[in-house]
Amino acid sequence: MARLVRWTALTAAAALLTAGCSGGSSDEDKDDGGRSSAGPSAVAPSGVPKALASQTLDWARCKGTDDAPAPDGDWRCATLKAPLDWSDPDGETIDLALIRSRASGDDRIGSLLFNFGGPGGSGVSMMPSYADTVSSLHKRYDLVSWDPRGVAASEGVRCRTDEAMEAAESVDSTPDTPAEEQAYLEDAADFGEGCEKSAGKLMAHVSTTDTARDMDLMRHVLGDAKMHYFGISYGTELGGVYAHLFPKHVGRVILDAVVDPSADTMGHAENQARGFQRALDDYLESTGQDPAQGSRKIADLLEHLDAEPLPTSSPGRKLTQTLALTGIVLPLYSESGWPALTSALEAAEEGDGSELLALADGYNERDPSGRYGTTTHSQRVISCLDDKQRPTVEETKKLLPRFEKVSPVFGAFLGWDTAGWCHDWPVAGQHETPEVSAPGAAPVLVVGNTGDPATPYEGARRMADELGKDVGVVLTWKGEGHGAYGSGSDCVDSAVDAYLLKGTVPKDGKVCS
Repeated sequence: MARLVRWTALTAAAALLTAGCSGGSSDEDKDDGGRSSAGPSAVAPSGVPKALASQTLDWARCKGTDDAPAPDGDWRCATLKAPLDWSDPDGETIDLALIRSRASGDDRIGSLLFNFGGPGGSGVSMMPSYADTVSSLHKRYDLVSWDPRGVAASEGVRCRTDEAMEAAESVDSTPDTPAEEQAYLEDAADFGEGCEKSAGKLMAHVSTTDTARDMDLMRHVLGDAKMHYFGISYGTELGGVYAHLFPKHVGRVILDAVVDPSADTMGHAENQARGFQRALDDYLESTGQDPAQGSRKIADLLEHLDAEPLPTSSPGRKLTQTLALTGIVLPLYSESGWPALTSALEAAEEGDGSELLALADGYNERDPSGRYGTTTHSQRVISCLDDKQRPTVEETKKLLPRFEKVSPVFGAFLGWDTAGWCHDWPVAGQHETPEVSAPGAAPVLVVGNTGDPATPYEGARRMADELGKDVGVVLTWKGEGHGAYGSGSDCVDSAVDAYLLKGTVPKDGKVCS
């Protein structure tokens, strides 16, 4: 199962539907891939070799892939060269895939860079899908995104074959016996070995800090003196790290669905257990059920599946406990998914696991032919390089009662995840928590949703506090789902638009209900 704490609103929404490319110039790019007419900005990243700092992006029509056709319209793609190792910027380089659509109006502000989260989400594939949501911003901004290092078209990592991915679905994610514990840890170690074989020397150079440095090179080559940025979910952590490293380059920055930068591995897991349980309680109340009783019923179903998986309409596949939990998680990312959850739970109670399996496949990026996406692979490689903590099974077991008290449905899964996610990982992690303090930076608008399951609301205030006084500004939405902008609140959308388009900073603590 993909790690829940680092998933994006857009990815989850797309999965739910599946289950039930310089410039500073406002001139049009030529279809033949005309070069950017504007050169790099005067605000150059420090320590970057001249050849990289002065590179020109060759924008051309995007090419389709096996997973998706080329986007329609004026989307153009290009490749940015960046140092493989930022501690040796004159050394080997890697290629980063970018996508862009030029500002549609005449009063252009600059580029607006998007990261949709993960880590491991492909911005090149997601950006065109998100354009309608940010159409009001497109008039004055070039919409730009990219595949971060180690992701998809930017030297993406694939740690396992599709056949091995499917086989691993039978591994119990909440082991109850020594044999199950051994299988769980062996599976984790095997995944890490596969990642190391796939990534090679890149394995040690895909951290959030590496990507933040890539962003500043990107800003410069795109021709922008300031970084205008929209980060969602994990993209908020990336935005905070960028602000810490380059406070003087911060322009207008939005962080939506905010990762708590003060939480360590155990803290993230507990936060998510609380967030998903809170969303599940809200869902159960909406159906007229008592949350405690409804949660107990779901927990009983999961216990039954642990002993006896359900049959499904997918040949040769059964609904296991882990797949069922994954199927429950997905529709909690958006209130629009709640009816699908009701239908899937009712079917499972009647002995048919097909609907929950379909939801789990959507979350796990598995298509009907049995092909899996690579987000989980990149996600694990990046997050295990970031995080130096490696909780043992013994440490996890001591905390399981606490996790299960927070959430009888999600607690055990998220608790065990702390022991298995980076178990026996080939590369050491870099920090316990990310550094996001950004004294002297321009205001950063931090948007929190009280009903967010994956990045609980409390993280927004903590991010603002860690960014620092006069930098972090909190905007609260009393809503449901992962992320706030574009989710149905005119109040949120208007405040974000006013900040990005006019520079109007809302009062810290503003609440949209």
